[in-house]
Amino acid sequence: MQRIGIISDTHGLLRAEAVAFLRGSDYIVHAGDIGDAAVLSELSAVAPVTAVRGNNDNGQWAQTIAETEILKAGAVSIYVLHDLAQLDLDPAAAGYQVVVSGHSHKPSMERRGDVLYLNPGSAGPRRFKLPIAVAELKITGGAVEARLVELAISR
Repeated sequence: MQRIGIISDTHGLLRAEAVAFLRGSDYIVHAGDIGDAAVLSELSAVAPVTAVRGNNDNGQWAQTIAETEILKAGAVSIYVLHDLAQLDLDPAAAGYQVVVSGHSHKPSMERRGDVLYLNPGSAGPRRFKLPIAVAELKITGGAVEARLVELAISR
């Protein structure tokens, strides 16, 4: 089994609670609006990171980060982008079992046919009354289980 920690919309704030949740991950996916290169450095100390650039990721540090990425975990292919509205392919036809996105700050998990769409929500500054959340994928062979987790925030 492989465990993939999913985080998004940190906007420069990498909370200790999020790092604690991500510990033990084989991989980490950051679905954009990272906010600061230091966030990726800290996450890389936990596990290998696949990250995409969000609409708020500006500046020299963000220029080398792609807008879409692909992560292969076992027999599962994961397509990562920041804003799901910008998805310009049919994931099932392209062979992806999971699409990870961020942007909305709203955690969501939905299966459409054979494709799982997962948005971990925001782990950074609270927006409106939305929860501070992360997610995980557990992959065994070609089987995928997903879980959304609201973080208990002490500050």
